[in-house]
Amino acid sequence: MSDPKNILSQFWGHTSFRPSQLEIITSVLNAKETLALLPTGGGKSICFQIPGLLLEGLTIVVTPLIALMMDQVSDLKQRKIKAMAIHSGMSSKEIDVALDNCIYGAYRFLYISPERLSSDLFLARASKMNIVLMAIDEAHCISQWGHDFRPSYLQIKAFRHLLNIDRVIALTATATKEVKAEIIDQLGFSHPIIFQNSYARTNLSYSVFNIEQKERKMLQILEKVMGSSIVYAASRKRTEQIAKSLNKYGISATFYHAGLSLSERNQRQTSWIENGIRVMVATNAFGMGINKTDVRTVIHIDLPNHLEAYYQEVGRAGRDGLKAYGVLLFSEQDSLEGQRRIERAEVDKPFIQRVYQALANKYKLAIGSGEGMSYDLNYLEFINDFDLPAYETAFALKKLENTGLIQLTENVSQKSRIFMLLERDALYKFQVAHALLDPIIKVLFRLYGGELYVEYLPISEMAIAEILKIKVNQVIVQLNQLERYQVIEYRQSSFKPQIQFLMARVDSAELPLDGKELSAHKTKVLQKFKSIVLYAKADKTCRTRMLQAYFDEYTDVSCGVCDYCLESQKEEPELKNHRLIEEIPVEGILLDELFKKFPEFNTKRLLIKLRNLVEDGKVYFENESLIKKK
Repeated sequence: MSDPKNILSQFWGHTSFRPSQLEIITSVLNAKETLALLPTGGGKSICFQIPGLLLEGLTIVVTPLIALMMDQVSDLKQRKIKAMAIHSGMSSKEIDVALDNCIYGAYRFLYISPERLSSDLFLARASKMNIVLMAIDEAHCISQWGHDFRPSYLQIKAFRHLLNIDRVIALTATATKEVKAEIIDQLGFSHPIIFQNSYARTNLSYSVFNIEQKERKMLQILEKVMGSSIVYAASRKRTEQIAKSLNKYGISATFYHAGLSLSERNQRQTSWIENGIRVMVATNAFGMGINKTDVRTVIHIDLPNHLEAYYQEVGRAGRDGLKAYGVLLFSEQDSLEGQRRIERAEVDKPFIQRVYQALANKYKLAIGSGEGMSYDLNYLEFINDFDLPAYETAFALKKLENTGLIQLTENVSQKSRIFMLLERDALYKFQVAHALLDPIIKVLFRLYGGELYVEYLPISEMAIAEILKIKVNQVIVQLNQLERYQVIEYRQSSFKPQIQFLMARVDSAELPLDGKELSAHKTKVLQKFKSIVLYAKADKTCRTRMLQAYFDEYTDVSCGVCDYCLESQKEEPELKNHRLIEEIPVEGILLDELFKKFPEFNTKRLLIKLRNLVEDGKVYFENESLIKKK
């Protein structure tokens, strides 16, 4: 199985690669330092998963989001590929078993957060692993110019050099010139091979409407363009209001935001993916890692904070290659509201110190204690107990995370899991001595087999209850009894967000915060916001070309399908073939000279017209710039 195409066919069932995928895979296999910039939905994971299967050893994947990590591991396991994730929601025993499996258990992929790279325990165990490839996903996070900077990504270069990992690939969907340069520098790439597909999407039509009655316009768009849709809004309350309004007008919709319980979010997401619900109204908490190809419209009813976010979110439309629409609804008030939103988010040093002290008080952490400890975090309870403003506190926690002091984890859909502690001889004696618990032990082995001794296996209490013909609560009671007897370790499913202290607690007055850096960050965020405002206000440029230029891709070719291009075509008078032919003398004419004779027409339309005349045998190109009559 040395051929990437065979691997693609065997495990993914595809017969051909998407643009650039095979070239990227070949670069990785040839041990070239590789930077891959592929748009949202461009199939980035294949670019390191296939090399990871072709190489004999372990691939370490660094990724910032636990939910994405879990999704990819679940997908690989369904394809019968041995993969594992280590994250802060795991016990120390679980992490220990997982690391052992990566050393001795022939696992092919290990997913970790960047914060894990600086852990002494992980470093000691990683040195015993046969690491053949390191993949850095969401690589824009390594750059302070990136839109989601994570300082823990700066540990990658030291980790790579310490373990002599030569084969490295960095991947991201969006990166400006500054971000690309910093990724290359921070990873210690000396001669990187850079792959960058065009940011243009030929099937995606961008439009902006400068309008006060946004909801009415949104309704008109959804009535005109059938099919699945996402509507992005800036606040939780607004998503609920818009979904309610759409349902009132007979368009099936639901809302999604981080304030919903995990089961509610999963149910709504599944219903939308399976087309039970047509429109998902969501905050930017929705969409990452969701592979739904038939989205026809993505509508932003509020301004995103920057063009990177807009490009990624709107890019969830039309992944099936069919015509799709990205619509931004804008009013002059949005610019002021956006600036106010940013001002509130850029909290100052004294407030961040206050929030940090509140965390220390809540979890009763003395100075010098708490390193590596994880705790459940009930956000509403926390801000109420310490009389903290909700919006500003959320951003203060983010600043503490960016400083490397804490790590926040979102709700993760994680099943209950168990690990067998007693060896078989001792287990047999236990079963004889505890007849009431013998049936559940037998059912565990019947359902999950000897793998119970290998790793923490996800289990279903419901499935166990059905076989034993008892209630689920009774199963949970018996599993807890087995854990008390130290027969198993039982981790019941938990959906609570958590906070982990990455460093021992420090005195709040001595937090490693630089006031000048905080101020510079605010300036940078405001600059990025201005870029989306300029995009919204522009009315004399192709929208695709604007997005391409933002990401340092320059072209003279307009998309022909955005609102500006379509309007330009309407304004131009019809160009008759005979008029064009009449202006071509017998001796021929240079293209530039011919274009000057038709200043009222778009250059692209003139070229298309000339191409048609060539095909009809009326004119021909003597060379690339001289055209003659036939």
